Amino acid sequence: MAFRAALHQAGAAALSHLLQFPEPAADKRTIPCPCGSQAHYRELRSRRILTALGEVELTRPWYLCSRCHNGQFPVDRQLDVENRDCSPGVRRMDAIVGQQGPFDRGREQMKVLAGLEVTAKSVERTAEAIGADIAAREQQEIRKAVQLDLPVIVGEPIPILYVQMDGTGVPVVKKETEGRKGKTDGQPAHTREVKLGCVFTQTAWDDEGYAIRDPDSTTYTGALLSKINPRTPNPARLDG
Repeated sequence: MAFRAALHQAGAAALSHLLQFPEPAADKRTIPCPCGSQAHYRELRSRRILTALGEVELTRPWYLCSRCHNGQFPVDRQLDVENRDCSPGVRRMDAIVGQQGPFDRGREQMKVLAGLEVTAKSVERTAEAIGADIAAREQQEIRKAVQLDLPVIVGEPIPILYVQMDGTGVPVVKKETEGRKGKTDGQPAHTREVKLGCVFTQTAWDDEGYAIRDPDSTTYTGALLSKINPRTPNPARLDG
């Protein structure tokens, strides 16, 4: 562990050296501002960010708009650390440990497994932010489907299509089941239901009359439901 810490320290020093950006050239000291005006280079500014190797120092150009007086750090946007204290790599680790259990436990895992000092609140914020981003992307895809923004269908029509869905309970942190009734009367819920569905075509029928799935046609989808729905484990056959 001491050897790993020494390697991290050396790596962080090397990374800090790479993150020392110079002053922009004379022909690159003006950039567009969102207000429609131009922002001009003023000076180099430094900040600390947490990376997979530990804390490093980032020095980069700062631009200021004389009209709206808003400053910009183009390098921060390029590195995906704008208004963030952690690098994308650390945020991915935060999200992984944050979705597996209590956030304080995630903080402990980050210390033991990655050698990084983070707070439970940081793990919580990162996990929730990434979860919200995933949910927003899913809703965007749903809206596209509702608007019939779909690929052009080519090939022969499918005469028979099967849709199958099943669900199971997964353990979650206590606050996710607050106010939910458990399976036992008088007891709170300890799980949330996850639904997994698939859509497929068939190649033939087996001896008992069940469809034999075409292995190259299956599409899967899944979701964590906001409420418990009746289980529907049997496939539904759609003719036409």
